[in-house]
Amino acid sequence: MNLIDQALKAGRTTLSEYESKQVLASYGIPVTPEELIRNPEDLSQAIHKIGYPLVMKGCAAKIAHKTERGLIRMDVRNEDEARIAFKEITAAMDGAEKAVLVQQMIKGQRELVAGLIRDPQFGPCVMFGLGGIFTEILEDTSFRVAPIGKRDALEMILEIKAHKILEAIRGMEPVDKDMLADILIAIGRLGIENEAVKEIDINPVIISRGKPVAVDALMVLA
Repeated sequence: MNLIDQALKAGRTTLSEYESKQVLASYGIPVTPEELIRNPEDLSQAIHKIGYPLVMKGCAAKIAHKTERGLIRMDVRNEDEARIAFKEITAAMDGAEKAVLVQQMIKGQRELVAGLIRDPQFGPCVMFGLGGIFTEILEDTSFRVAPIGKRDALEMILEIKAHKILEAIRGMEPVDKDMLADILIAIGRLGIENEAVKEIDINPVIISRGKPVAVDALMVLA
């Protein structure tokens, strides 16, 4: 994997959100449509490609907690708002690397988490659970040692206590569990094929019209 190799050669231990999602997309995992820009002059072109409403985030390999640092702007609806957001985000960023990720705003009421940890004894293990702000509070997750097959992935999905949110509830359509299972299988394969990947955190995976989309991601390298 070229992005991983480049990061390792540069002595880095993390990929940026944009790089992480590029790696995920190369494994067939659905990610947000997005553009990485470094100059305000490139905003118009990015907006034209993606369309409103937008989410804009500060993006650099060293940034892990964007919300706490005030590096996220949600529901950006015109170019004036986008230019103000770009100026504010870059002003709040440290260091020379000041890029902004311009994303399609994915709407959905259900948030999940998926990822990978590399256990010293068992090797790469795939993780799935309830996502968003509830990940650390409720700790509703399931694990499997990679590689995993379709049956393993579907079992993982049904093991979490909150699995009923994946059904048709309150007017929301049921989640495409096959698509969700394919994401977990792909994460396991990524961990098996790339020994330098120590950890993957995809949070949240938002369910939009029944389909899972990776909205934010972080990849840690050994």
